[in-house]
Amino acid sequence: MNVNSRFFKLISVLLILVVFAGLGCVDNQSENESAGTMENGAENPSAGTGEVLTIFHAGSLGVPFEELEAEFEAQHPGVDVQREAAGSAQSVRKITELGKQADVLASADYVLIPSMMMPEYADWYAAFARNQIVIAYTNESMYSDEINADNWYEILRRPGVTYGFSNPNDDPCGYRTQMVTQLAESYYADSEIYDDLILDKTGMTATAEENGTVLVHVPASESLSPDTSKIMLRSMEVELSSALEMGEIDYFYIYRSVAVQHGFKFVELPSEIDLGSLEYADNYSKVQVEMANGEVVTGSPIVYGVTIPKNAKNPELAAEFVKLLLDEPGQQIFIENGQPPIIPAIAEGKDSMPEEVQALVE
Repeated sequence: MNVNSRFFKLISVLLILVVFAGLGCVDNQSENESAGTMENGAENPSAGTGEVLTIFHAGSLGVPFEELEAEFEAQHPGVDVQREAAGSAQSVRKITELGKQADVLASADYVLIPSMMMPEYADWYAAFARNQIVIAYTNESMYSDEINADNWYEILRRPGVTYGFSNPNDDPCGYRTQMVTQLAESYYADSEIYDDLILDKTGMTATAEENGTVLVHVPASESLSPDTSKIMLRSMEVELSSALEMGEIDYFYIYRSVAVQHGFKFVELPSEIDLGSLEYADNYSKVQVEMANGEVVTGSPIVYGVTIPKNAKNPELAAEFVKLLLDEPGQQIFIENGQPPIIPAIAEGKDSMPEEVQALVE
């Protein structure tokens, strides 16, 4: 049974228990591919005086993980939690390709853990939160008084309107942007939406497969050639958040949770295309995205995953952090930040998880 089948078999049993109110979408923070952005450490009075817990996480987890950090450090005096936010694929590659050590890895797409880390770099993962894609904007965005769920793609087409999304090679929100825009063609009965908004303005291509799916091909990052008069392409959505706030772009594709956390206005897209509903999982799967490294990702509901890499320096502390994340305090933090947790979290490789975490997962 493949990973997606395994996950959806489990989650269907728990569907009535899933809290699904107020979802989200953004996965980045300005960072060098090899170095990464450290979100804290120097300002923490405990830094350098005790143990360090290193966490690599999706940029869209920045706000809830900041709160988890504060709670964890309050519970563990002398421990310094140091977080690096990046696109999820980047975060994984830091471990698998660059040889960096992390105590906790949290991805905006749980599939990256089994597909890129298991079994060599990780033994298990837990799927712990959900999200959905929206189109974020501000009052200063062009046509902000007109845009809605029925016309957003027409607004983006208009002359002078600029929009952004993250690099699909680095960030799940980037390849999910391709899926959402491609799915929009059938939902709105307009076969030119993806062509007009992305295909004709980047180095990406798309082919229709015999089984009725569409496969989007993403070239190497250096070969992506966005029309900068229309599109801002960045490695992570955090950079796009700043661009929106500064008026450098009018709109961008992002997770609902991030839009909520930043106070942005946003267009809530139809459930049939926003990657946020289990009910439409079959519809989402009609689009696949092939990244430059050859990895193919199939459209599916947005689910976040967490693991403790095999090279963790402090696996015991890491287990305590994951326990906080998956238990009631962590669930409440996510609910308050517009990102519904999966209750209980759903695990693969449960027998390999720390004992104190096993009781919190299905």
